[in-house]
Amino acid sequence: MLDRSCLSVLLLAGLVVPIAGCGTSLVDAISVTPATQSVAVSQTAQFTATGTYNHGSHPSSTQNVTDESTWISSAPNVATVDSSGMATGVSAGTATITASIPGYTGVLSSSALLTVTGASGVSADIVSVAIIPSDETLSAEGQTSQLIAIGTSGTSGLQLEVTRSPQLTWGSSIPTIASVSTTGLVTGLSVGSTTITAIYTNPDNTVVSAPPATITTTSTPAPEPLLSLSIIPSSLTVLNLQGTGNFLAIGTFSTTPNVRDLTNSVTWLSSMPSVFPVSTNSDPANPGASGGVVTAYGSGNAVIIAEATDPTTGSIQTATATFNCPLVLPNPNGNPPTPGSCYPGSEAPGLLSTLTVYNEGLNTTNWLVTAPSATNTPDVIHCGPGWAGDGNTGGSVCTATYPYTIGTLGTTVLVTAPAQAGVNFGGWSYNCTPSTATGVPLPGPVFYTAAGPNYCTVVLGQPNLLYNPNDPLSSTNFPYYTSNETVGAIFN
Repeated sequence: MLDRSCLSVLLLAGLVVPIAGCGTSLVDAISVTPATQSVAVSQTAQFTATGTYNHGSHPSSTQNVTDESTWISSAPNVATVDSSGMATGVSAGTATITASIPGYTGVLSSSALLTVTGASGVSADIVSVAIIPSDETLSAEGQTSQLIAIGTSGTSGLQLEVTRSPQLTWGSSIPTIASVSTTGLVTGLSVGSTTITAIYTNPDNTVVSAPPATITTTSTPAPEPLLSLSIIPSSLTVLNLQGTGNFLAIGTFSTTPNVRDLTNSVTWLSSMPSVFPVSTNSDPANPGASGGVVTAYGSGNAVIIAEATDPTTGSIQTATATFNCPLVLPNPNGNPPTPGSCYPGSEAPGLLSTLTVYNEGLNTTNWLVTAPSATNTPDVIHCGPGWAGDGNTGGSVCTATYPYTIGTLGTTVLVTAPAQAGVNFGGWSYNCTPSTATGVPLPGPVFYTAAGPNYCTVVLGQPNLLYNPNDPLSSTNFPYYTSNETVGAIFN
């Protein structure tokens, strides 16, 4: 059931951001219910793990993942738990029961507390049942939600999870609007409203009914409103005319993944567009074209604005940052001499390199090449018809810009050709060094596999052999010049 191929995460400014468009069968969150239970020695208690999904065609759906989870008890001498979430009291005390499962952002876990009393043989007769949640809205296009039934014992007052008990019967008042399975899984089928019932039959044939839960189904998936927008960093300063800086736009949503990189989907604006223009990703989108890049064509400062429109609600969120190019005239006779900044003649050779990726082979149907940004945002280049993420296809030729820091050996970019069904990989162009998945050059003699995945590294930024470190005031004297590279990948 679980696609374990997409456990990668992006660490962006200390935030964990899932990779968009990756495996849709991994959970985004897991919860264990009920949160607390009490049992006597030798008595059992059922815990349920519910996974929440926020990707694919039915966002915000929930599934019972009890059997797919790994269960452990923090104190096996107090209580044990089996692979189906059934805990058994061993001796008096408390134990934490934890369920873990591979998720969209890595291994996810959730815990509940089980208290084991010293007494045994407590009656399990149920006097009341509650359905959690009692109200839910689903898409009529097959979206699902897991309901939980909690029973209360009349003798001990203990709460027991009875969702999948054979003594519990689930029902829907209008099953053509939403159906419910014997395990409490509700599926939206058509637009309208229905009630879900849960009836528990005790061993003595007494019947207890839960207050019904209301399920409302709509023609569209539940909205995922954009709560806020921020720009990282909040301020950038360059010291040369034609210098550039790249801002990132980060959105916070009400559903997981709560934090998402929106750099290439927001609209970018500048308060001084003739002096400090800012780029917005092209429309239609060009895979690899980076938004949020500001260029200094004069001195001063500007307010940079990112504007995002929530696609489901139409609400607009904005964020601002500042871009600065301070005017300081050079003073070579000072003590010490000062080189100045942003004055006429301070133009630096371009500090951005362009990486172009294209396919050299004969396969034009399902090849794919990816590469991250200089700040490790994944898939800034996402090139080729093999890209099925978000219903899009990548371009046949893709580009991205990469800054590099003066005094370093340039920017190293790891280019990836993932494994694709029916694709035979034939190698990289000479300027991209075949590498491992971490960028370590391969020793050869075999530098790639036909089935993939395959990797190579390319360095953007070449040394200026005429650089004179004793002449720091020269406007063209920089240790590295910009170099643009084109990487060809062969797909057959």
